[in-house]
This record gives sequence, C-alpha cells and structure tokens, in this order.
Amino acid sequence: MKKYLVTGCAGFIGSTLTDRLLSEGASVIGIDIFRDYYDVSIKRHNTASALKNPSFTLIEKDLSADLEFLSEFIDRSDELVIYHLAAQAGVRKSWGTDFRIYTRDNIDATQNLLEWAHSRGGVKNFVYASSSSIYGIPVDLPMTEDHTVPAPHSPYGVTKLAAENLVRLYTANMGLPSASLRFFTVYGPRQRPDMAFNRFIRAASDGKPIGVFGNGKQTRDFTYIDDIVNGLRLAENSIRGLAMNLGGGNRVTLLHAIETLSNVMGRKIEIEFSESKLGDVPDTWASAELALTEMGWKPSVSLEEGLSREITWLMS
Repeated sequence: MKKYLVTGCAGFIGSTLTDRLLSEGASVIGIDIFRDYYDVSIKRHNTASALKNPSFTLIEKDLSADLEFLSEFIDRSDELVIYHLAAQAGVRKSWGTDFRIYTRDNIDATQNLLEWAHSRGGVKNFVYASSSSIYGIPVDLPMTEDHTVPAPHSPYGVTKLAAENLVRLYTANMGLPSASLRFFTVYGPRQRPDMAFNRFIRAASDGKPIGVFGNGKQTRDFTYIDDIVNGLRLAENSIRGLAMNLGGGNRVTLLHAIETLSNVMGRKIEIEFSESKLGDVPDTWASAELALTEMGWKPSVSLEEGLSREITWLMS
C-alpha cells in the first residue's frame, strides 16, 4: 500500500499539499509540532478539512526527537513517499539567539528523518522543500542550479542549504531516492500572516499604509501555491537526487507587485518605507529549465490571478 508522509502538514504549503493528496484519494500521515512562530489557531484551521477525512492521520511530534513512533502508523511493507516540508521559517528572525531553533528544526530534524528513512528502507522518494534563500545575493540572473554558487545571506538560508546537502549525501552514499525543490517567494491562500502579500492585503483592506523594507526596487520571482504543489507532486517520480528551482515566472519589483495588487483590489495603496533588514537580498529570479526538463513542470498562474485568489481567501 502506498502512503504519503507530509511533515509540516499544518503550514502554508504543507496543508495545501495534504489537501491535494487527499483529494486524489491518497492515504496521508501528517506530522506537525505546531510551533508558535505565528498564531497556532491558523495552523489548526489549515488542518480542519484534512481531519475530516478518514484517510488522514495527524501526529503531533517533534522530528528532532526519537522517530520510533512512526512504526505505529507505517508498516515496513508500505510503499512510502516522504514530503519533508517542516522547517522553522523566517529570514529576519533567524539572527541571534533564535538560531538554535533553526539548527534544531531545519538541520537536526532533517538528518533525523533521513536516518529513519534510510534505516527503514523501501522509501520510494524523499522530497525536500528547499528555498531560494540558499543562493544569497546572486552575481548573475536568472539563478541556475549549475552555475549559481550557493552563498546564503541569512542564517535561515544556511540551515536550508545544510539540510539540502544532507539530503544529497544520503542519496549519494546510501542510495536514498530524493529530490530537492528550491521554492521562490511562494504566495496564495493560507500564506503565513508575516509574509508580504498577506500583510499588504490586510493593511490595504483596512485603509492603512503598507510597510515596505528598503526602497521597493528589489525584485522577487513570485510563485503561486498551486504551481508549487504541482511541482511537489511531479517530484514524486524524480528520484536522482537533483536540486531544482521552482520559480513562478513572475519576477517583478516589489513596487510593481504593489501596483498590481492596487489594481486588483481597486483601491489606492499608501506605502511607508523603512530600512532593509538583515538577510534581505536585492533580487531573486529562477531559471526553471531543469524542472521543466526533469519533471515537465512549468508555472501557470499569473501574478494578477494569484493575487485575486489570495484576496478572495483572506476576505472570506
């Protein structure tokens, strides 16, 4: 029997992937420790529909601890696909004493899960959710997997790159099938409340100015959540240990994105600028050619359409 293990199943991307798998008739085991990086009630709400499905099992456990409990839910005869999305997020918060949280949840937990997967055997694929933050400040654009040397610009990026390298090592040395997907600025329904578009939409709806770090001329390759989930599903069959960019083809300046948001909402948006924060990078832009060649993946949702869907979700 095939089963899917989704870590971070209550988060933005993890819960969306979980609901997608369940809609396809899959059996899903979700793991989430419900850290309080943001309001835990939001995460509870994200899992509400999945919990109504008898094919879903929620486990509230710490991935950096002993994983023997998984044997209660997964038989050795099960064909298992692991989607490892659990992580401590946040470029800006990763500085200082909080860094210990990032090493625990992003590095220690990943190695622990990799060791469990290798020891268990029979894992069809280990799909790791990496990040564009591993690249840091690029010399050349767009960022390509073969020619852009990873040089993270934040402690968060360092931990994501370390975990990605652990996945690569277990594939190269232990033969564990894997794929690593580098996400670029994901947005859409269920986006975390601290992320830009979520903050912008809520502020604009209340008639308040939106806060922008820096001058707004920084560029981002915005990628809609459904395109990311499509990439995760396609990655199930990519087992060669490749790291691939998933970028939405919507690379624009932040000021342009705000103008687009203003047009979609039909209201003028006032901006309050403040200094850039530690770890912020001037540009991100993905070359997604490898994902297209390897998996047939390409983004399909425009920035206008994606923002319209996120607005509808937030307003409801």
